Order: sequence, then C-alpha cells, then structure tokens
Amino acid sequence: MPLTVVLAEDSPLMRDGLVGSLTRFGHEVAAAVGDADALVAAAREHRPDIVVTDVRMPPDHADDGLRAAISLRRENPALPVLVLSQYIEQSYAAHVLDLGSDSGVGYLLKDRVSAVTEFVDAVTQVAAGATVVDPEVVRQLLNRRHDPLQRLTPREREVLALMAEGRANAAIARELYVTEAAVNKHVSSILQKLELHVDGQGHRRVLAVLAFLRA
Repeated sequence: MPLTVVLAEDSPLMRDGLVGSLTRFGHEVAAAVGDADALVAAAREHRPDIVVTDVRMPPDHADDGLRAAISLRRENPALPVLVLSQYIEQSYAAHVLDLGSDSGVGYLLKDRVSAVTEFVDAVTQVAAGATVVDPEVVRQLLNRRHDPLQRLTPREREVLALMAEGRANAAIARELYVTEAAVNKHVSSILQKLELHVDGQGHRRVLAVLAFLRA
C-alpha cells in the first residue's frame, strides 16, 4: 500500500533524490523539509505513516534530526521512524533503537540511499513495524564488540547480524542456506547466551540487537 511520508534532509540535492525515490515506488511525500523544527511541525500536521530524517541538520547542525525524531516518537509511540546518517555512530544507532518501543524504527547509512530498492524496502519494513539496521552498521559494530558477544559462535553472529537487519527466521534460513528449524535453534541460543529472559519472542529479538549497540 502507498505510504504517506514526511521527510527531513537539509541538502536540497539529497532531499530531491529521496523524494524521487519514494514517489517512483508510489509513495506520497506529504512534506520534504530542511530543518528539525519544520520536521516536527510537518509530522504534527500531516500525521504520516512514517518519518524519514537525517541525523544532522539545522538549526544547530548537530543531531537535531535525531532529537526531533525522539520528540515525535515520545508524542506518538506508534509513529514509525527511519533515521539516516552519514557515518556509523554507535550512540545514534542505540538511540534510534531505544525510541520507546520495540518496533517501527530504522537506522540506515546515507550510502544505502543510492541503492534505491533497498532504501524504499527499508522504508516499507519500518512503516510495517519492523526494526531495520543498516548491514554495514551491524558488521562494524559486531567487529567492535567483545562482551557479551564473545559468547556467540561465528554462525550465531551471522544470525544476529541478519536479525538486526530486520530479517525473519525464514529469510535468515534462505540467506544462510540452512533450515528454518536450525535458525530457530540459533536464535534461542543467542537469546540464552545474552541472558535475555523476557516474555515475547519479538521483543527479545530487538533486545538482542540492543545488546551489542549498548554494551
């Protein structure tokens, strides 16, 4: 189904490119703005299906876009938010994934935007309630992490990386050429090793991702 999107990006060239990518796939960009204050106002006015925002933008040219997204999410915990970043920043990724619930959030590098299909697919997944983290972010953060991820086997690390990308168990099985039953066992082992004893499989999957973003 077509989505209504509110978009925030301070670079006019990048902003036009994002709008073009979304409209090409049938989505409606209700507002495309260049600063964090305009983002908050547009989201309140249009009540979009998803907000897509850059991290850094005016007025302070710091993490204004991220802070605006956090503010909007606090107002409406059900609002899906996809945050774009020029660089891999662990604290940004952790803040994005900790926006008050366990679904409908995403963190992508701007380089991913050039792969139009991947970018629009991420928008669609986040709008549908998925948690999506850029694969390159996952790879680099996994390489930096030692504890508690040192308890995971190489295969379990692969499964965790794909979980962080928003993949369901069936999709992980196809990617790794194993059975879905094998993936289920790996996921259970990951959750046990990370000591995530929380009711609700979906919520525990998000906590598994947070385990190496926050550590």
